[in-house]
Amino acid sequence: MAGRVEGKVAVVTGGCSGIGLASVRRLGAEGARVVIGDLDTERGPGIAEEVGGAFVATDVTDPEQVEALFGQARTDFGSVDVAFNNAGISPPDDDSITTTGLDAWHRVQEVNLTSVFLCCKAALTPMLEQGRGSIINTASFVAIMGAATSQISYSASKGGVLSMSRELGVQFARSGVRVNALCPGPVNTPLLRELFASDPERAARRLVHVPMGRFAEPEEIANAVLFLASDESSFVTANTFLVDGGISAAYVTPL
Repeated sequence: MAGRVEGKVAVVTGGCSGIGLASVRRLGAEGARVVIGDLDTERGPGIAEEVGGAFVATDVTDPEQVEALFGQARTDFGSVDVAFNNAGISPPDDDSITTTGLDAWHRVQEVNLTSVFLCCKAALTPMLEQGRGSIINTASFVAIMGAATSQISYSASKGGVLSMSRELGVQFARSGVRVNALCPGPVNTPLLRELFASDPERAARRLVHVPMGRFAEPEEIANAVLFLASDESSFVTANTFLVDGGISAAYVTPL
C-alpha cells in the first residue's frame, strides 16, 4: 500500500530535533523523499540517511543558502512538493518587552520570521512552475493568544508567520499551491524542556491552561504536518491549523 505522500519531495527546515525531526521521520515513513535543512552537521547526515533523503547544511537566515537548499532538493529528486518551514528559536533573552533588548528582538525575528519569508519565496519558484505544492509554516498558538509570561519577539514573529501564511494561501490558491500555518500548543521538545527545567513556575503556569493536562508530543504535531502535506488536505489553504490540546478554546480547564 502506497504511503500518504508517496513520490513527493519534502524540504524540512529545523529537521534535526523536536517537531522537525518527528516530521522528517513521519514524512519519510509515508513515502516522501525528505531534504533536511539544518545547522546540525553532526546529526543531520545520519538522520537523512535514516529516511533515505538528503541533508543540506543551511543557515535559514541566509538567502543564498536557502536558495541552495531548495535547489538541491530539485536537483537531487526532481521537484519540491512540500516545504515545511519549521526552523525557529526561543532564546532566554527574549522575555518581557521591558527587558528584551534590540539584539534579541532582531535575532528572533530573523530566524523565526525572515527565514519563513525566504523559504516561502524559494519554494514558490518550483511549485508555481509545477502547478502544485504544499507550504506549511510553523507558527504557534501564541499567534492568536496573549501570555503574561511573555516572549515578546517570539510571539510577534509567530503572529507574522500566521499573517504571511494566510496571505500567501489566498494569493496562490488558484495556482495549485496551498499555504497553511501550523499552530502547535506547548510541545514536549528539547527547547521547551530546557526552558522549563530552569523555570518550573513558568511551566506550571502554562500547563494548567491546557485542557488535556499535558504537553503535545512531537509525533502528534508531525501527524498534522503529514495531513497538510498530503492530498487529503487538498481543499485546505490559508488556514490557521491549531493543534493545541484545546488551549485556545479554554476558559476554565478540567480539574
